[in-house]
Amino acid sequence: MLKIGVVGAGHLGKIHLKILKESSFIDLMGFYDINDDVSKLVTSSLDVKSFESLDELIKVCDIVDIVTPTLSHFYCAQQAIVNGKHVFIEKPVTHTITEVKNLIKLANKHHVKAQVGHVERFNPAFKKASEEISKPKFIETHRLAQFNPRGTDVSVVLDLMIHDLDILLHVVNSPIKSIHASGVSVLSDTPDIANARIEFLNGCVANLTASRMSLKNMRKSRFFQKDSYISVDFLNKQFELICLEELKEPEPFVPVIDLGPKGKKKVVMQTEKSSETNPIEEELKSFVNSIHQNKSPEVDLLSAQKVLQLAIEISEQITVGQN
Repeated sequence: MLKIGVVGAGHLGKIHLKILKESSFIDLMGFYDINDDVSKLVTSSLDVKSFESLDELIKVCDIVDIVTPTLSHFYCAQQAIVNGKHVFIEKPVTHTITEVKNLIKLANKHHVKAQVGHVERFNPAFKKASEEISKPKFIETHRLAQFNPRGTDVSVVLDLMIHDLDILLHVVNSPIKSIHASGVSVLSDTPDIANARIEFLNGCVANLTASRMSLKNMRKSRFFQKDSYISVDFLNKQFELICLEELKEPEPFVPVIDLGPKGKKKVVMQTEKSSETNPIEEELKSFVNSIHQNKSPEVDLLSAQKVLQLAIEISEQITVGQN
């Protein structure tokens, strides 16, 4: 069984530790956190071994799970990779494009795998929706959260919207034509509310809104394509599909829509609330499987680089607009 160690024992790091400790697909060796007080608290509360240095943790692991603030992602990943270890890196992958490009080169040189924590790819509602999404024409996303000082070291684009940017690039197979973005800072030094309109060369248009100034949490995406509408509620793990199908003969109790010269079509509706699958556990399990099967991780460094590049371009537009 592969051995894994976690770097960073903050809010998300503790979630990773709890999942890995209870997992049957990997052996948790322990964790390292730069803060001694945090290390003592986590060791006591979770009964997980704390290592005194990053180097000591890396030595005993096959995989290093990096759940630190973004600014230290590159250093931690670099140290692990040059020692021949596979790495799982929380989003955003790195602070700069140069850093992620260097990680790609290092991973190829040392023949290790790397996956990035764009966790919504593993949300069971999106997994179900992705079976139905094909050539979307319009996409609308809303990701709203209550204010939490913990995430304000980066803008709402890199904190929240980046999840939807990853989903967007995953389902739209086309180069970007144009980006129009705006945002405002309310309580922090970086934008707390942002909106981006992205047009693709294939004609698809996406409108994304992210806010950490909401009274309630919401994580919803809507996909419109020929003869169908697909809704994904990431928060409640719920999937909804409404589509039009050929009406060969009248069916009782089935809604019908008259499209004039195009004839009549029946309206088919499907709603499904997914099982209580934990997306974080699923993404970690997927990464372990990619190592065992020697295949590319589902969210590799190149995918994460493209998402980061788009997030940076949106952030830069917002900065210019605020000045």
